[in-house]
This record gives sequence, structure tokens and C-alpha cells, in this order.
Amino acid sequence: MTVKTRFAPSPTGFLHVGGARTALYSWLYARHFKGEFVLRIEDTDLERSTQEAIDAIIEGMKWLGLNWEEGPYYQTQRFDRYNSLIDQLLDEDKAYKCYCSRERLDGLREQQMAAGEKPRYDGHCRHSSAQHVSDAPCVIRFKNPTEGKVVFDDHVRGRIETSNDQLDDLIIRRTDGAPTYNFCVVVDDWDMEISHVVRGEDHINNTPRQINIYQALGAPVPEFAHVSMILGDDGAKLSKRHGAVSVMQYRDDGYLPQALLNYLVRLGWSHGDQEIFSLDEMIELFSLDGIGKSASAFNTDKLLWLNQHYLKTSPAEEVASYLVWHMQDQQIELSKGPALAEVVTLYAERCHTLKEMAEQSRYLFEDFSEFEENAAKKHLRPVAAEVLARVRDKLAALTDWQASFIHEQINATASELELGMGKVGMPLRVAVTGAGQSPGIDGVIALLSKEQVLARIDMALAFIEQRANS
Repeated sequence: MTVKTRFAPSPTGFLHVGGARTALYSWLYARHFKGEFVLRIEDTDLERSTQEAIDAIIEGMKWLGLNWEEGPYYQTQRFDRYNSLIDQLLDEDKAYKCYCSRERLDGLREQQMAAGEKPRYDGHCRHSSAQHVSDAPCVIRFKNPTEGKVVFDDHVRGRIETSNDQLDDLIIRRTDGAPTYNFCVVVDDWDMEISHVVRGEDHINNTPRQINIYQALGAPVPEFAHVSMILGDDGAKLSKRHGAVSVMQYRDDGYLPQALLNYLVRLGWSHGDQEIFSLDEMIELFSLDGIGKSASAFNTDKLLWLNQHYLKTSPAEEVASYLVWHMQDQQIELSKGPALAEVVTLYAERCHTLKEMAEQSRYLFEDFSEFEENAAKKHLRPVAAEVLARVRDKLAALTDWQASFIHEQINATASELELGMGKVGMPLRVAVTGAGQSPGIDGVIALLSKEQVLARIDMALAFIEQRANS
């Protein structure tokens, strides 16, 4: 049997963290068995579905690298197929027309709730609709079996049994002729030959209903894995108040997709005590039976730690390809500075996110006209003038502009003036970067041109002179 999985989001919002994890699990399972992965857009909710959300879902999937073999399919383009099968069920007496008014159904619901009963359709139109004209407005309901039970073995939950007398006759086509979610899902999974369905635990109640529809259609029933929800640090369901929930917000905040994937795979699945997984390791080791039942708590600090790990250990060129977006987003002109891979190498130990990296490295790409106030007050004092003048002369005489030679000249200045390295390095850092913090100043200077460095030192010397005379 070919393993074939799918990710089937509703385009009523952006791709969120829970959906991304479901997509990842489905994708990994298909990849593990060298199967196929399908992207399906379940857009039957015409009022809430938007093209903006569709675009955001596809953008999120592409950014994460969760590529698909088939799709994206759109349910709104398959209405003829759904309706032909609904008509077939009507002909086979496996579905029926229901003419019950909204008033009757609301009254029934209130009555049942008042009696402490579970609200459900009472089958009023199941056996006869002769009193209605054939073209009167109606919905189509599926004739759910009234005896026996639905049993399935869930890869996460284990054996689940539901008595059919607990299930009512669900609507499979509305009065406007639109087929409903539970029916469309079954037909899609059948037509697309989906072997395994991975989805959130909020769908568990739908599964017995859908299994009965599979069987009524004579379709094979796929295997199921219902994963638990993701909670915030405070134990509440993950929401906007916990920070970013849209996948692309994590891109905007400076995370690498491989870090987010590694974090998401561990939100519910484990392989011993291992925390860091390459994509190849995820594919090799992943199994549905390794998913735990308990809800997982989202921990931003852990994600930040993982992100920095990937910033430090991934090839600099690869990280640089993602840094481009952030530089452009912050309107930093790349043509006026060093290669981004060199920036990554210099900054990976200091930054947790690409956004930070772009912010902190701006001075490598554009000149500044002012020094950070506190840093200048502390380090650009009259006593630093001789230090900066001496190191400037040594740097101006350099013919080989490399970090090792630059480092030698800074050391030589400290030795000649009998000063600690901090007394030389800190004024030089503020002069060259405009701020009091940066990576090793020799590495920073090496990424700038000699002309830039000398001009910035001159600006610092002028600042010190003005300060001394004021």
C-alpha cells in the first residue's frame, strides 16, 4: 500500500502553529514511507474563506519547505462530484430530504437541553416527507445507522468506540445546494486515495460520522491519528495573546524555518531524549505511534535557543539566504556592505534571531552620523584621543586588510601605550560601530573598507575634541 497523507486547512485565517505541526506530521509520515503528500484547501465555508488566507497558507507551507506532490485541490471546484454522490445516496435510501424549519430545530434543541439531553436531530423527516412538495426548500441528511457501533484504532488515542445511537443524521447538503464539510472530507479522502489522516483532536467527534459515510459509499476507511492541542506557557489554549501564532509571523520575527520545524516536531512527538533533529533525521525516525496523548506547551525561550543553534551550526550561505528578507524589510541597502554570509559568521554567536542580526549589523552597510549617547559618554573621552589617533595611524599603514593583521595593530597600540585591551578596544568599537556592543572589533573592522574605518575614527576624534572644548 502506498502511504498517502494530506494537509487540508480551511482558508479562514493564516497558517497557525497547530496547523503547521499537523502538516509537518503528515508530511514526515509520507516521506518516511516514500509516499505522497497532498495539499487540499477546504473552502466550503464561502462566507469566511478568503483568497488572502489561501495565499498565506501556501506561503507558509513553502517557507517551511513542506512541498506537496498533489494539489492544491479546492473543494469549491468539486461540488459536482459531491452532489452526484449525495444524489446516489438518496437513490439508495442512505440519505433523505429534511424539511424541518429553523424554528422547529431551535425548539427541539431547547427542549433537549432543558431535559439535560445531548442536542441532536430526532429523525422527524427520516421515514416520510410525503407531506411536502418535491421542490420545497430542504436539506439532505445522511441516514446514520441506528444500531451497532463505530470502532477504530487511532494511532495516538488507541481504540475508540462510539455507539451509533449516539450519532444523529447529520446534514450533508444545505438548502442552498452546498455540500457540507463532513461529507466533502470523506469524498476527497476517497478520491485522493488518502491512506492516513493526521488531524487535531477536535475532529475526533467527526470521525465516527465520517466512517459511516465511507462505509455507505463503499469507500475504504483510512487510518487516523488525532493529535492533541498546543497550549501556551500558562496552560491555556495557544492564542494571539501568547505572541505569534501565524507561521509567517515567526518568519517576520527572525526565526529560521528549520528551527521552527525542529521545535514543532517535538511538540508531541519524541525519540528518546533527543532534542535536535535534522530534517533527514525527522524523516527517518518519525512515526505516528510515537506521538503522545498529552497536550504540549509552547515555550518561546526553547524556540529561541533552537533558533540560535541553527544560526550557529547551519552553513552561513544558507542562513544568509534567509537574512536577505530581514535586511530588505529594514531597508538596509545590501550593495553597500559585505557579503551576508560573512555577517552571519560574525554575528551567529551573538544573535538569537535574524531580525536581531539585521538590526545589529546595520552599521556594516550604512554610515551613521551620531554615536550611541551612553557609549560615547563612557568611552569617547579626551583620554581616548591618543589611543584612537595611534590605532588610526597603524590601520592606515596596513596593506593587508584582514582580521588577524588588524588584531595585531590593536594589540600593538595597547602595548605601546601600556594599556589594557579594553582601553583600546572599547573606544575603537564605539568609533567604528557607533555603539558599545559588537562582535570582536577586529572582525568588524575587516568587513568594512579601510576608508570607512578611518573616516569613522576621524569622526570620533572630532567628537572628542568638541567634547573637550565644550
